[in-house]
Amino acid sequence: MDKKKTQEGWVEDLTHDGRGVVKKDHYPIFVAGAFPGEKIRYQLVKEGKKFATGTCLDILEVSPHRIEKKNPDLDPIMPLQGLDYEEQKAFKENLVRQAFKRIGGFKDFDLLPILGAENPWAYRNKMTLAVEEVQGQLEFGIYQKNTHNFIPIEKTYLAENPLDEAIFKVRDLLRKHKISAYEAASKRGDLHHIVLKRGHYQEELMVIFVTRKNKTLGSKDLYQDLAQTLPGLKSLVQNVQGKVHQEILGKKTRILWGKDQIVDQMLGLDFIQSPQSFYQVNTPQAERLYEKALAWADLKGEELALDAYCGLGTLSLNLAKKAKKVYAMDIVKEAILAAKVNQDRNQIANVHFEAGKAETILPKWENQGLHFDLGLVDPPRKGLDPRFIQSLLEIAPEKIVYVSCNPATLTRDCKILGEGGYRLEKVQPVDMFPQTPHVEAIALIQKM
Repeated sequence: MDKKKTQEGWVEDLTHDGRGVVKKDHYPIFVAGAFPGEKIRYQLVKEGKKFATGTCLDILEVSPHRIEKKNPDLDPIMPLQGLDYEEQKAFKENLVRQAFKRIGGFKDFDLLPILGAENPWAYRNKMTLAVEEVQGQLEFGIYQKNTHNFIPIEKTYLAENPLDEAIFKVRDLLRKHKISAYEAASKRGDLHHIVLKRGHYQEELMVIFVTRKNKTLGSKDLYQDLAQTLPGLKSLVQNVQGKVHQEILGKKTRILWGKDQIVDQMLGLDFIQSPQSFYQVNTPQAERLYEKALAWADLKGEELALDAYCGLGTLSLNLAKKAKKVYAMDIVKEAILAAKVNQDRNQIANVHFEAGKAETILPKWENQGLHFDLGLVDPPRKGLDPRFIQSLLEIAPEKIVYVSCNPATLTRDCKILGEGGYRLEKVQPVDMFPQTPHVEAIALIQKM
């Protein structure tokens, strides 16, 4: 195809990352900003053996599901903002369905209707934003996808409203106190990212300044100003990420003001968050997801339960309410330390937390003679390690509840478990991230 020549075509589908799919003689072209049912004019950007990418130049026929965007500049963090919410849910439900059919070969399985969010806007309890100087003024913003083109913003639309307000109050105070943004070319300045966390229920706020240099950021006057201006501020910390790295946060953190943690609740239990800890960013939807996982676990009080990839213990400690004992693991040592603090805080004794690789700890527990009635897994996007799956098959719990943030790896692992003597009972998609293509899903897997 001629890259210089403009093309026309109908959008037939969406990719897993929310780009429209146009086909030319069965050859797919992925075009961002185009939705199914639309006729578009586009230009090729790059061709590959299996697919091409293109740029949308014009929408000739508009989808009835297209709506006005809150801010087109925010497409990098919410690429589905131009699609009505009912259609977003339908897309995500179908994404899970197609993954199980195409990747796993599951032709007949029970896919439940997606659990959509009651409020698809202003739902995040955590936001991370880049910091740069624009025309001599410090700005918070985002980068265009796959570029270093900085886009200043005045509203996120995704953060819970009190958190959104706090973000820009912080920016204004940083301007007042002459805090400078880090400039990569000259290596001058201080701040390159800002992270804010806010408890959905407890309303405690943590502000994290991410710097390239180890020098303490700001002054006591700045900290006092922030404390007086931000309702619920409990923790003001500086994180040092000295390298240009995919991970925003580095390993070194210092307290500037207040504590090194905040507290929030999940399903009625208290959970402490540190600057480094992972915590679900959509609290109401996370509770719905966990409630479904706990319901499918269906514990009666005499079971031994396994919780792999346990994080701060949000599911482990809730499982413990109905299990005889829970054995939980996570590769992140800091997460396990926090989980033990959360365990003590909630006065729950029947959980054993251990740090290490799931594929290493599970065989050790197997050698100790432990037999698990339930296996609950909530792995990262890459899914379960093959060695862990093998150990899980050897232990052979009666039931596995698999919580996933990636339908492709969920499907792959369900297929492997199926070959090992398990049956996929049902799958529940959950929309944790409205306005984005991401979808969570829970699978109930039963021993045959």
